[in-house]
Amino acid sequence: MTGLLDPDCRPLLIRIAEALERLAPPASARLAIDAADAFVWHAAERRLAPVPKVNRVEMTLLRGIDRMRDTLVANTERFARGLPANNALLWGARGMGKSSLVKAVHAEVNEGADRPERPLKLIEIHREDIETLPDLMSQLRDDPHRFIIFCDDLSFDADDTSYKSLKAVLEGGIEGRPENVIFYATSNRRHLLPRDMMENERSTAINPGEAVEEKVSLSDRFGLWLGFHKCSQDEYLEMVFGYADRFGLADDKDALRRDSLEWATTRGARSGRTAWQFIQDLAGRQGKVLA
Repeated sequence: MTGLLDPDCRPLLIRIAEALERLAPPASARLAIDAADAFVWHAAERRLAPVPKVNRVEMTLLRGIDRMRDTLVANTERFARGLPANNALLWGARGMGKSSLVKAVHAEVNEGADRPERPLKLIEIHREDIETLPDLMSQLRDDPHRFIIFCDDLSFDADDTSYKSLKAVLEGGIEGRPENVIFYATSNRRHLLPRDMMENERSTAINPGEAVEEKVSLSDRFGLWLGFHKCSQDEYLEMVFGYADRFGLADDKDALRRDSLEWATTRGARSGRTAWQFIQDLAGRQGKVLA
């Protein structure tokens, strides 16, 4: 009988070894944290991709969200100084500046008069990569910098169990959240889970109350809840006028008011996003670049 060490078996053994390597999780790429102040987490390669220029709105242009702004700035400044701070969930109406606020706060803290000795780093993780969050946090745990991990539009569907990984990482795991990491998320849902999902759990569980508590407790991992609500007409116009003044787009306030209200009416919504879209249209018609 031909032995396994027979030369004729070597090609087979090589193919088996290569197949096992492909099945193994990819090795974590060495972090280059000094390459930038913002990164995107690429879960497949387990690496951070630097973002040279963050797509953000200036803090002074965010109108109608003063209380949320001040609260998140204070929380982030404490974290940057090494003091206790909370994970934050920014939830509520679409287009009201939730993700813009997170990015603006990051810049504000790094560029302010009391900026930290080491720059605060912002890392965006995509919703579909939440299950790899433990691996990302383990890479960051021993780094001397402090990190905001940011997930935009976070929510979970009825057949999605990755929320359990998030719960464990934020507060409940054996290692816990690293002291140099904080988690900020935006969502249209206060409890991150659809109502029909919680109702289904209630109807099928042996103890309905405990089943719903399991789902709702995910939001409890966020010590800071900031609610964003639909803006009034006056707040919407304040946003439009603020943008227009900043970019020198309008001399006729009456025409600007009329046109911006018509723009919002045709879209069936007043929000910061609607105001910004109107300003982009106005700048294009006037042949001006928004810089």
